[in-house]
Amino acid sequence: MAKMSPLRLLLIVTGSTLRAEEMDRPLGYYLKRRLEEAMASGVTPAAAAAGPRPGGGRVLDLSDYQVRVVADFRWIHDEFLQGLPTISLGGPGVNALSHRWLEEVPISLAYNERYFIQMDPDLTEPRASIWGMDNPATQIAVSVFLDRFLERFLERCASVPATSFDADDEGEGDADIELDEDDE
Repeated sequence: MAKMSPLRLLLIVTGSTLRAEEMDRPLGYYLKRRLEEAMASGVTPAAAAAGPRPGGGRVLDLSDYQVRVVADFRWIHDEFLQGLPTISLGGPGVNALSHRWLEEVPISLAYNERYFIQMDPDLTEPRASIWGMDNPATQIAVSVFLDRFLERFLERCASVPATSFDADDEGEGDADIELDEDDE
């Protein structure tokens, strides 16, 4: 068995339908880029927007996180991934994880039945589902999440310890995650 170093991963899960691959996966990479920018700065978005303050604003230690975009069925069938901070992107009609979380994760924001952000208000588990009735509405939902919910979500992620795992040769619990810098 090969022992890997502890990882801090945040996953963005998109659907694996053709429509989701075409519309939601590129949006997932946009969200990934925005998350990486926020994590690299170490300052929560609201603190950064507010400008310098006495005490320097809220600083989070997220620099060691890696953000990955993965398919819904990969997440569903890999138990290791299910324990990681996760953002599901795309509606329940195109993303099996969004469909699974539809009844499990509370709705934090619903706008005119056009877009939805689901997230436990206490963030007991660091997971969120962002989706709209169509791709333009999903894009709006992502923008709203970044503006209104990202800070709390990242604060919760900062408290999640690194995860260690054994990579085994038999494929069970397989966490075959590439650790390169550019996964696009």
